[in-house]
Amino acid sequence: LKSLDAAIEALPAGSRVSVTASPVKGQDATCEITERLMELGHEAIPHVSARLVDDRARVSELAGWFRSAGVSTMFLVGGDVESPGAYSDAASFLRDLLECDHGLSTIGVTAYPHGHPLIAEEVLHEALHAKQALLAEAGVEGYCSTQMCFDPERIEGWLRGERAAGLTLPVHLGISGVVDRAKLLTMGARLGVGPSLRYLRKNRAAIMKLMTSPNYDPDHILMALSPSLDDLGVTGLHVFTFNQVATTVTWQSSHHG
Repeated sequence: LKSLDAAIEALPAGSRVSVTASPVKGQDATCEITERLMELGHEAIPHVSARLVDDRARVSELAGWFRSAGVSTMFLVGGDVESPGAYSDAASFLRDLLECDHGLSTIGVTAYPHGHPLIAEEVLHEALHAKQALLAEAGVEGYCSTQMCFDPERIEGWLRGERAAGLTLPVHLGISGVVDRAKLLTMGARLGVGPSLRYLRKNRAAIMKLMTSPNYDPDHILMALSPSLDDLGVTGLHVFTFNQVATTVTWQSSHHG
């Protein structure tokens, strides 16, 4: 809780903030933190983990909570809990949610340029396009946010391939914030982005910068991709801070206005 309190205190007024769904703390904790952030004047985006949802009745409860709390945007993940409830994947949950009176204007979904350790790339591709179709049919705005990735060539190649295959959703680029390098390596491995971390280790310039500074920053990714961002339909960033908000806020204000 201390790290959470410090993170909230470091947020600039009116920040747009994602609130993760922890398999340990449960979905209710996400809802509570979301409400706390909204009361402080921030635009909070709760994550919903499909595999944490017990049944359709719980979907209806969440839809009612979105309305009553005034949540306009949510972000949907499949989740990694080993024993799921009624929903083994995000698309099946999304289908039922969209049949409810949810009050949401926008729903974000996940995308995996560097794959997933437990899911085949073709399955990930089909799921992303299925969620895009569900959102379009329901008339709900959507976007996809990429997993944290350190390989700009991989990101660009993946996204060009998806655009060619019919992906039209706006993309939010998932990048690490300015975080302690040890924390980054630990959390990156836990989040299943080991292949991307291995790219970082092989990139001489990036690893030298990482090893000579206490913190990692994502400038090398943004500089490499900046000529292509508009062409690729990248409309925003999803910055993973791991609750180390203050350093990322400083980087954001000094480097990118």
